[in-house]
Amino acid sequence: MSDYDHFLDTKGLNCPEPVMLLHKTVRGMEAGQLVKVEATDPSTTRDIPKFCQFLGHELIDQSQQDDLYCYVIRKG
Repeated sequence: MSDYDHFLDTKGLNCPEPVMLLHKTVRGMEAGQLVKVEATDPSTTRDIPKFCQFLGHELIDQSQQDDLYCYVIRKG
């Protein structure tokens, strides 16, 4: 069993697509649910935390391994 309710694979997509897809995914989620996002675009390190702050979601985890950026976000 995973530690999140939804998974969003945005590998290979560039700004603004990862955040646009995240926004669409979060809209369909219940408050408190978690989504894990995997991305290869370095701009997500700036864009996803700002997205969370602006819309009131909680960035639970942010990590990077080589060229893969991972985020876990709780819907506010």
